[in-house]
Amino acid sequence: MKTGLGRVIAQCGATMRSIWMAGCIAVLAAGVAHAQNFAFSSFNIEGNQRVADGTILTFGGLQPGAGLSTAELNTAGQNIRESGLFESVDLVPQGSTLLIRVVEYPTINRINIEGNSRLRDAQLLTLVQSQSRRVFTPEQAEADTAAITQAYAEQGRINATVTPRIIPLSDNRVDLVFEVVESAITEIERITFVGNRTFSEGRLRRVLETKEAGIFRALVGRDTFSSQRVAQDREVLTDFYRSRGFIDFVIQNVDVSLTRERDAYLVTYNVREGQRYSIADVTVTSEINGVNAAEFEEAVRLRSGSTYSPVSVDNDITRIERLAVQRGIRFVQAEAQISRNPRDLSLNVNYVLVPGERVFIERIDIEGNGTTLDRVIRNQFRSVEGDPLNPREVQESARRIRALGFFQGVNVDTRAGTSANQRIIDVDVEEGPTGTLSFGANFNTDTGASLLASYSQSNFQGRGQGLDFSFSTAESNRSVGFSFTEPQLLGRDLRGSINLSYSTTDNENALYDTETLRISPAMSFPVSELGRLSLFYALEYNDLFDVSSSASEVISQEAELGGIWTNSLGYTYSFDNRRTGLNPDVGLVFRFGQEFGFGDTQFIKTTALAGAETDVLNEEVTLRATWEGGLLSYQKGNSRVTDRFFLGSRLMRGFEAGGIGPRDADTDDALGGDAFSVVRLEAEFPLGLPSEYGISGGAFIDYGSVWDVGETFGEDVVSNDFIGRSVAGLSIFWTTPIGPLRFNFTEPLDVQDVDETRNFDVTISTSF
Repeated sequence: MKTGLGRVIAQCGATMRSIWMAGCIAVLAAGVAHAQNFAFSSFNIEGNQRVADGTILTFGGLQPGAGLSTAELNTAGQNIRESGLFESVDLVPQGSTLLIRVVEYPTINRINIEGNSRLRDAQLLTLVQSQSRRVFTPEQAEADTAAITQAYAEQGRINATVTPRIIPLSDNRVDLVFEVVESAITEIERITFVGNRTFSEGRLRRVLETKEAGIFRALVGRDTFSSQRVAQDREVLTDFYRSRGFIDFVIQNVDVSLTRERDAYLVTYNVREGQRYSIADVTVTSEINGVNAAEFEEAVRLRSGSTYSPVSVDNDITRIERLAVQRGIRFVQAEAQISRNPRDLSLNVNYVLVPGERVFIERIDIEGNGTTLDRVIRNQFRSVEGDPLNPREVQESARRIRALGFFQGVNVDTRAGTSANQRIIDVDVEEGPTGTLSFGANFNTDTGASLLASYSQSNFQGRGQGLDFSFSTAESNRSVGFSFTEPQLLGRDLRGSINLSYSTTDNENALYDTETLRISPAMSFPVSELGRLSLFYALEYNDLFDVSSSASEVISQEAELGGIWTNSLGYTYSFDNRRTGLNPDVGLVFRFGQEFGFGDTQFIKTTALAGAETDVLNEEVTLRATWEGGLLSYQKGNSRVTDRFFLGSRLMRGFEAGGIGPRDADTDDALGGDAFSVVRLEAEFPLGLPSEYGISGGAFIDYGSVWDVGETFGEDVVSNDFIGRSVAGLSIFWTTPIGPLRFNFTEPLDVQDVDETRNFDVTISTSF
């Protein structure tokens, strides 16, 4: 009996404070007697200042005259404690009176955060659930401490410590202070892979959003550990492998550990690649009466011999289902049946047309968009209320919403509607920042140093509209740009925009000044799955003035015309099949445009670009080939030096600005040309340096020319005909927080004596 009593006493001692131990023993003694009931005719409550007697009795469920067992009396005391208002509660039976002694928690007068500099008070206070003029509880203070500590951990400062302190005040009030000791950032020192055979660690690191800490660790925000970012990287890495035919690829686990000094993370991905599969046969069959499968074969782009990619399969299914809707066939779904041929590591893909579930969209509910208007999100749905529900289309809509770039989080689900054949689509978004304001400096070997200022807003007033303003000034030129874009003009997939630019140059580096103003409204729309057409009107003012007496007679004669206003209409067609990071096939891009001038000046300006890009040697080396050209033809009037083409380092490397093309034989002035053509071939490859440096190498060869001044006014112009020039060189690509820089070291192979060559230039790296 003593052993059992001692056990009960020990249990009570573990859960109750010593201040009410005497009452506990009395209750336990009653329990030993097996059956003691209480009936209290009155209650005496001591120690409460803010909480009324009746409220305390309500918490405990106590009523005069009601019979209570020992267990029920214990429960009443526990209920009063769980109200969260009292530091201690002591129930002491005194005959027919129950004495209830309480010690109230203090009230919070003020909440402060001290010692923080990396995270501001306003940011941290949003995490604190304790509130002024509310009751202080140690449990909530501990939860707030954990929330603040986690906020620092998400910033990479896992060694930061947060200590809650209370400062007693009069009238049972306290100030709650969270004392923060910030630590240095704990960065990701190394990302490694185990089990990868086909792709190198360097190639796989380039796929991940998370980066290793490098020499720019103070500026790069992706070299700190984030569990959310790692989860995203798992999906991206899986997509990378499976889109390259590794259908059995799996990430077995991601091991995250700290160094012994706790100042850096080590992240290891353990993967199993499996075998790479290609496509053998692709077929379309139908399980729906009256639906001919052969009519849907035109929607299939997957071909025999190509590498299997779930992206390509999903695109085929989308095209098949879209074609069914266009032909008036509702409630049709396409399913991909994939069978393996283990001997030759190939796959047979059969798209099966099956009846879809006959359900309709009842409504689309949108939540979380405090800034963005509902219609901006609804525009990403191809279906509306009352249309048949297509689960794949819902997924596509979710991807389009994420692609807007307006939201930090997007969740799209469906749930049952008011009837069995109706569904409600729930869209829950979390707004993110959409505007940037920047000031900085730029350097280009063509124009020298310049100061920059820009403002960009991709979701202007929550309408999904784009607004951009930029200003730059350099030693020899100044420019201002403004553009406004409406992506859903007239509620359709029709992008409308208006662009305004103004620029001036002075004769600091030339023998004349120029002034140009251009206003151009435009609209663009898709004409195929990968093609887009843009139509525009342009009003342009162009002036050539303050010409030096030593300038070419051609330029002097052109300046005599003064300022000229021109009107033009034009179009640009573009095709692009690149899928950044996911498509292992050759990337192709093509652009062709023409501008037709009318009025006092009549001309046709044609420009074109064709480019291809592919990765070889397990995607370690990138090969690019680009052709770019232009032709300016005047039917009324003549071109001027401000209209003609010049080949800068962006178009052809290895020459000074205006260093190639027609020149005045007497003054050596660069005059530009009415035509140009350039072919660029290049390769980009790793240099074996640590990936955190972001440095890779390249080699290139350019061949091209600019020619035909047009009207020469009897002057002797050299290099006025097509004369091909060629240069070769080496490049260093450096990915930095201020942008991808490219350093080119060039060597002329075939140039003219009058050309002005350049052996080195630095530019912002761009792709075609």
